[in-house]
Amino acid sequence: MKRLVLLITVSLFSLSILNAQILKNITDKLSSSSGKPGSGLSSDEIANGLKEALQVGATKGADKLSAVDGFFKDAAIKILMPEEAKKVEKTLRGMGLGAQVDEAILSMNRAAEDAAKSAAPIFINAIKGMSISDALGILQGGDFAATDYLKGKTTSALTEAFRPVIEKSLEKVNATKYWNTLFTTYNKFALQKVNPDLTAYVTEKGLSGIFYQVGQEEQKIRKDPLARTSDLLKKVFAK
Repeated sequence: MKRLVLLITVSLFSLSILNAQILKNITDKLSSSSGKPGSGLSSDEIANGLKEALQVGATKGADKLSAVDGFFKDAAIKILMPEEAKKVEKTLRGMGLGAQVDEAILSMNRAAEDAAKSAAPIFINAIKGMSISDALGILQGGDFAATDYLKGKTTSALTEAFRPVIEKSLEKVNATKYWNTLFTTYNKFALQKVNPDLTAYVTEKGLSGIFYQVGQEEQKIRKDPLARTSDLLKKVFAK
C-alpha cells in the first residue's frame, strides 16, 4: 500500500513538472510575439522598427511615383478617364479628337506625379504618432497590415492636404484646360451634360496609387531580407 501511494505521489509530481514546462513553453512563445522578455526585442524596438519600415516604404513609394511616368507608365495605377466620362472619351475619339483625349489623360497623370512629391512628409508626420500597441498589431497582422494602418489613419487628412496640391498641379500642367476643352466640346453635342470634379477624381486616384506603391514596398520588407536596409529592420522582421 505504501509503495502504491509513493508511486502515485511520484507520478503526480512528475506530471506537475511536465505541465509547468508546457506552460513555460507557451508563455515563451507568446512573449516572443509580443515584444516581452524572451523575444530579444523590446516593445520600443518593435515600435521603432515598424515606424522605420513605414517611413522607408512611404518615402520609396512617393519617390518612385513622383518621377516622370511614375503614374503614366505603370499600368496598375495609371489614371484613366473616370467611368462617367468613358462615353465622353468614346464620342470624342469618334469625332477625331483622340489626341486631345490622350493629352488630357497624360496631364492627369503628370499632376499626380507632381503632387506625389509632397506625400512622404505627410505620411511620415502621421507615422510619428504610432503607438506601441499599434506597432505590435501591425507586426502580428497580415501582409498589408502596415499599409492598411497608414491608410486608415491618414486618408482623411491626406485628402484634405493633398487636394490643393493636386489642384495646383493640374493647373501647372494645363490639365484643367484640357479637361474643360474636352467636356465643353462634348457638351455641345450631348443631351446629357457631364461635369465631373477633376480635382477630386485625380486626388482619389493619386492617393490610391500611392497606397498601392507603399503596399508593394511593405511586401519587400516583409518578404525580402535584402530590402531590410537597417539592423533594426532585420531584427524586427526576422521575427
